[in-house]
Amino acid sequence: MALYRFKVNFEDYDEVMREIDVKSNQTFEDLHRAIHQSTGYNCEFPSSFYISNDQWIKGEEITYLPNQRRIDRGVALMENVKLSNRIDDPHQKFYYTFNFDRPFDFHVELLKIILDETPGTVYPAIIKSVGEAPKQFGNVFNPTILPPASEEFDFLNEMEFSPEDAEEGFSEISEVADVDEVEHVDDIETEEDEDEFGGEFSDNEGFEDEGHPHHGDDF
Repeated sequence: MALYRFKVNFEDYDEVMREIDVKSNQTFEDLHRAIHQSTGYNCEFPSSFYISNDQWIKGEEITYLPNQRRIDRGVALMENVKLSNRIDDPHQKFYYTFNFDRPFDFHVELLKIILDETPGTVYPAIIKSVGEAPKQFGNVFNPTILPPASEEFDFLNEMEFSPEDAEEGFSEISEVADVDEVEHVDDIETEEDEDEFGGEFSDNEGFEDEGHPHHGDDF
């Protein structure tokens, strides 16, 4: 059985590359799954291969998990199309989009046709792997995308937060505030008292000098 050796590159991450051997009678779904065996991604997302020319212009579409619009258009399914049925060029190219909701785009190019399988090898087989694939969710072109809810950081649970704690905390704050208010009122009243008495003493300054001359002056 002949083998196809494909070179697979991320369109936006040139430094990440894979080489994958696939049997000529295997399907586009087999290649789809092999690509994500090499990236570590969950492959169960709507995706499509497009027959492409040397300029990576999209032609015929071959899809996986199609939406209703693709079904209505009669787009071929990956599971039903053998690779050999869409390869007529020794350097055949496929433009491949993985996960339409949060897409990664790939260039898939046929490097060579190998006539003999390697005994004991299970195909598709990842022959070469260069570079680490970017994270499946949250790539640089979708920086605001969050991971699935199951992976989100639950701040309240991590902090062992409970509504009772909040009520207790607010109660403590109120009590402290009440005490502060009382102390502040007491301080104001004390200052007023001091000013009142201080004013009286101030008015009597020099009283002896003006109304009661010192007895010593008589002598």
